[in-house]
Amino acid sequence: MGKRFHIDTDIRKAETLPASFYRDEQIFTELKDKVFLKSWHWLGDITVLSGNRTVYPLELLPGFLSEPLVLTRNKSHQIQLLSNVCTHRGNKVVLEAGKPKKLICGYHGRRFDLEGKFEYMPEFEQAEDFPRPCDHLPNLPLQQWGPWLFGSLDRTANFQEVINELEQRVGFLPLEDFRFAPTLSKDYLVHAHWALYCDNYLEGFHIPFVHDGLMAALDYGKYKTVMFEQGNLQIGYAQDATEVFDLPEGHPDHGEDIGAYYYWIFPNIMLNFYPWGLSVNVVKPLGMDRTKVSFLTYVLDPSKLEVGAGASLEKVEREDEFVVENVQKGVRSSLYQAGRYSPTREQGVHQFHRLLSKALNG
Repeated sequence: MGKRFHIDTDIRKAETLPASFYRDEQIFTELKDKVFLKSWHWLGDITVLSGNRTVYPLELLPGFLSEPLVLTRNKSHQIQLLSNVCTHRGNKVVLEAGKPKKLICGYHGRRFDLEGKFEYMPEFEQAEDFPRPCDHLPNLPLQQWGPWLFGSLDRTANFQEVINELEQRVGFLPLEDFRFAPTLSKDYLVHAHWALYCDNYLEGFHIPFVHDGLMAALDYGKYKTVMFEQGNLQIGYAQDATEVFDLPEGHPDHGEDIGAYYYWIFPNIMLNFYPWGLSVNVVKPLGMDRTKVSFLTYVLDPSKLEVGAGASLEKVEREDEFVVENVQKGVRSSLYQAGRYSPTREQGVHQFHRLLSKALNG
């Protein structure tokens, strides 16, 4: 691709990604290979393999990557992330969650164990140099933090730095006590480019102008962003101490009234911790101007659900959608080229654009 992107490392001098980034179909397609195939992805939690269940198929980013994967649990209770595509002719191996002892392709009977190792194939007795390592199901990087699972299609990917950052501020929470609340979880369809949704999430600059309720709960003057290599953290300081984290001694923010920790993991995972629990937002590209955002709710303390920074999340989401969809219309204007960053408020957006430009520039 001939297009190159340059985001100055000095936010005081930098210009944003150009409007062409959000308008170009070729760039949108290239993001699949250069960003999403190399990133870490939210896979859910360990309850998908609870009880006697040994396999759980899933599709990574349907309509965009559409990558068939399967989580398996072996006799030692170890969880693996495998390709769910048979190494014979490409058929999907596991079609539904269950408790099989082996993975058997329903097309021609190729058999694998629960770690993806090839075991048997009928009518292949005369095949030479068979089986080979490529006849196993690819075993992919999988990382568990608390009850939650993250995976990558890139075997060189490393998630430990992200976990270290999470542990630093929210590792004191009893993560195993968080419970998924399906009635409080839902998908939103946003008529905008997925990166515009992330741009909006990555700064608190718009809060006074867009979110009156959230503005009343947070101390905007103290709001800050902390950077790390694969993402960043926005810290929401509470206006008062009514609903804040009970931070232990030795915590980096001990003595502060923190109402929310907003973690973003490049490129599309958002982990929002509140005193009541966790709201996971997974941003899923569907098209140039269509994005699905999955809100997944994990509750720790139900009594705190509708107070403080973590209250009225649907209202906040609808307000964000309104703005982002208007920006989608605006970046298609022939009169808009690029903007500038607020050095004090848009560090997260600057980082996001730098990571995207680095990936696209190869």
